[in-house]
Amino acid sequence: MDIQDLMGSYVAIATPMLANGDVDYAALEKLIEFHVDNGTHGIVSVGTTGESATLNVDEHIAVVDFTVKKVAGRIQVIAGTGGNSTSEAIHLTTLASDLGVDACLIVVPYYNKPTQEGLYQHFKAIAEAVAVPQILYNVPGRTVLSMENATTERLADIPNIIGIKDATGDMESGADLIKRVAGKIAVVSGDDATALGLIKLGGKGNISVTANIAPKMMSDLCIAGVNGDFETADRINAELSEINTQLFVESNPIPVKWALEKMGLAQSGIRLPLTRLSEEFQPAVAKAMQGIDII
Repeated sequence: MDIQDLMGSYVAIATPMLANGDVDYAALEKLIEFHVDNGTHGIVSVGTTGESATLNVDEHIAVVDFTVKKVAGRIQVIAGTGGNSTSEAIHLTTLASDLGVDACLIVVPYYNKPTQEGLYQHFKAIAEAVAVPQILYNVPGRTVLSMENATTERLADIPNIIGIKDATGDMESGADLIKRVAGKIAVVSGDDATALGLIKLGGKGNISVTANIAPKMMSDLCIAGVNGDFETADRINAELSEINTQLFVESNPIPVKWALEKMGLAQSGIRLPLTRLSEEFQPAVAKAMQGIDII
């Protein structure tokens, strides 16, 4: 996988679980086929939406392995392998690479708040230790720390760093980022509400929460946007606006796992400290789902 391959709609897939919290592999297989059939260009396995924070290492790698085997090369598979310890991130990235993933998605280290030089050295060390294509992931809403565009620009010179998932939702920063790294790495959105805005600036697609439940719509939006058909992209984006909002009324993946349950694609399982969607929010999420005809 290289910079040209990172384009379109990628689902940050939820990890379905049984009511007792065990990974539901039968439901995961169903979800994989749902995405293959509905135009999703790639699956991001065990990212934030996949509850990477609540799966242990053995479970994490087992879910990635299952996903790679069931996808069987039909679409791309990207594994979430980040961590706030560089050695841990290298370990996870090595294990995922050995399973045959197309790329790894590596988040800015959380909690320990390194300097920008620390971020550079962290990502450089992972890229040098594991040859697999790597995608940086900047999500300050989760990590507190934001990677500056100048740091990303430095990292873009490392050959196996092929892209960045920009989940800042900041269009001014996004425009600057795209100008800095043009031709070196691909920029994709990680924020459904502003994904089309970033694509219009030169972004190449979206790693999406909403795609879990509306894969064809998100795929159609991304392809239209990348191809410059903004009339089509704007129409789909307007249709998705309300569900994009409702899927974040509580911390992701709480709402989207409830939505998958309502669609009959998953059971109710979610792991503490996450809890099932609060009853007060359920009617609004259901109404937004009805608005795009998925229930």
